[in-house]
Parts: sequence; structure tokens; C-alpha cells
Amino acid sequence: MGEKIAIVTDSTAYLPQAVTEELEIYSVALSVTIDRKSYVEDKDIEEHSFYDLVKNAKAFPTTSQPAPGEFVSLYESLRDKGFDTIISIHLSSGISGTYQNAISAGELVSGVNVIAYDSEIACMAMGMMVEKAAHLAKDGATSDTILSNLDAMKQVLDAYFIVDDLNHLARGGRLSNAQAIIGSLLQIKPILHFEDTKIVLFEKIRTQKKALRRIEALLGEAVANQTAQQAHIVQGNCYEKAEAWKSELQKQYPTVDFKISYFGPVIATHLGEGALALVWTIK
Repeated sequence: MGEKIAIVTDSTAYLPQAVTEELEIYSVALSVTIDRKSYVEDKDIEEHSFYDLVKNAKAFPTTSQPAPGEFVSLYESLRDKGFDTIISIHLSSGISGTYQNAISAGELVSGVNVIAYDSEIACMAMGMMVEKAAHLAKDGATSDTILSNLDAMKQVLDAYFIVDDLNHLARGGRLSNAQAIIGSLLQIKPILHFEDTKIVLFEKIRTQKKALRRIEALLGEAVANQTAQQAHIVQGNCYEKAEAWKSELQKQYPTVDFKISYFGPVIATHLGEGALALVWTIK
């Protein structure tokens, strides 16, 4: 008998429900607090209702990670279902304590091998990794094989994004060099990306159109290097803009499998409405 492996992630993967059900992906949820009321992501609040609530909020929303106890309860229930290994894949340790809480919980649960994995990213960039891990687990792969596949995806994964208002990231402490790029930007549309688990400035661009063209060029380099086989356009309440961009990209790069995803409430709290990202990796 081989390992019976469960794949766990958190709500910021923003995976379609059909995928999580088909691949038996388990999840813990982060929360967002708006005007002193806490909402559990994907349970008490959805993407569209979040933007409506924020528009009328009196204060800037805040987010919170799942408590270690939530991980412990889930891990114990998976152990009791007969799983002997849990691979728990979470959003970047540089912007959330979720991964660290997964480690702590794993140390408290006996009778099952818990492997916490730092995706070093978030949203569908992480979601692609989770989906791959779940497919492999379903096909009977070992934990070592799954982890080596995740490492390979992470090695070539790229995510570039633009936001309408950097103040969201700065206020939430998620932009590590905020002071260097906020204040005198005016019409600048900075391109941001993850570096060493944190969100940092990649390049300053004058307009959104030029920023999108620059990201497209970066994708083109990855396609040429065969490191962009699947990609997601991630949008913050600007689906039509994302759909138009997808159509353009699909024509330019027909070998890439493009899909559209979204920034859910927790990540949208820090990026704001109108954010756009392009993420890609190997399959």
C-alpha cells in the first residue's frame, strides 16, 4: 500500500468549487473584517458582495489568518479518514502567517505526517500548484514526487500585477518598499511581483496600457523558454477588462492555456478594486 495523501490549501487559492470537489482538495479559510464585523472567506462573503460592502465601509478592512486550532481540527479529521500524509499548501509566508500556523498545527497532531508548503505566492498562482498536487495525489504519486513537482512549478512560476491604488498595500503592510514608490507617482502604474515571498516593485510604467504590454512581453519570454504552459488572468471586479485581455493573449500565444480567475475578499483587501494580474507556470 502506498501513501494515502490529502491535499490542503487555504481560501486564497480561489479555486473553482468544481475543481476542489472533483480533486478532493481540503481548505481552511481566512477572514476579512469590515466595520468590526468578521466575514469568513467563501462562507460569509463572496467576491462581489465584498466590493459593495467596502464602498460603504467607514474604515479600511483588515484580514486575519486561520487560527492553528482550525488546522488542528482539519488535520485530525483527515487522519481519522485514513490519510497518513497531508501536504498543506499556503499563501506566501511573506504576507501572511497562515503557513506558519500550518507548521505549528502539524506539530500538534499525531498519527499523520503533515508537510506544510510555502507557495511563496497567492491566488491562482498558488491554485495551479494545489491543483497539480491534487491530480498527482489522486493518481497515486508519492509525497516526494508531489513536492518535487511543486518545486519545479515554483521555480518557473511568475506573477506580475498592477493596482489602481497602492495605498491599500501600503496601509496593510504588504508592500515591502512602499515608502520608496508611493507619493510622487501621479500617473505611474507600477508593476508589482513577488520576490523572496514579499510583494515588491518590479518596474514603474507610465500608463496601464503600457504596463499590460510590458507584462505581455515578459510572458512572451517565458513562452519562448517553454516555462509558460498555463496562465491565469486574475481580476479585481473588472471581469470585462480581463476577458478582453485574455482574447488578445490567446491570439498572441495559442500554445498557452489561458483562464480567468479573481482576487477574493482577503487578497482584494490589500490590492483594491481594479487590480489585474497575469500568472503563469508549467503544467
